[in-house]
Amino acid sequence: MLTLLNTLILQLPMGTPNPDDNQPLDLSDPFELIVFIILPILAVFFYILWRKKRKNKE
Repeated sequence: MLTLLNTLILQLPMGTPNPDDNQPLDLSDPFELIVFIILPILAVFFYILWRKKRKNKE
């Protein structure tokens, strides 16, 4: 009975995104290149600079 309840609760509703529907990154698309490569690198770079400035002020 418990297994039946778990399978009914854990099913994905129709029309919702499914993890199996994911597509690989297309790095020839400029939007994906900026969002998934350049922005994370810039975020880490600016975080390191911010930490360094904050440490020097103390």
